[in-house]
Amino acid sequence: SFAGKYELQSQENFEAFMKAIGLPDELIQKGKDIKSVSEIQQNGKSFKVTVTTGSKVLENEFTLGEEAELETLTGEKVKSIVKQEGDNKLVVNLKGITSVTELSGDTLINTLQKGDDTYKRISKRI
Repeated sequence: SFAGKYELQSQENFEAFMKAIGLPDELIQKGKDIKSVSEIQQNGKSFKVTVTTGSKVLENEFTLGEEAELETLTGEKVKSIVKQEGDNKLVVNLKGITSVTELSGDTLINTLQKGDDTYKRISKRI
C-alpha cells in the first residue's frame, strides 16, 4: 500500500524543470529548499494525495483507471487517468508531463518528465 506520510529527502533538477513547465522564478526560489511532505491515503483503488510545501497545499483525489480532475504543479486543473503498473508504481500524464511514482520499501520516488527535462524527488516515510 502507498498509504503514509513521506518527507522529501533529495531532489534532482528542480530549478530547470520548474522553469521548463513555466513556474515563475520567484516561486522556484521559494520552493527549492523546502522539505515538502506528501501524505497518501489509499482505500482500495481510491487515493487522496496531499503535498504540503511550506504554505502551499496541493491536493488530488482519484480512483485508479478512472478519469479525474487533477491539479498540476502550476495550479492548473486537468483531466487525466492515473494507472497502476505492477504493485508499486503509479503513472499519470498531465499536459505532456509524465509522472511516475514508485514505492520501494519506505522510499517514495517521484519522477516527472517533459520532453528532455526530468525532475526526480526522493522522499522517505516518516
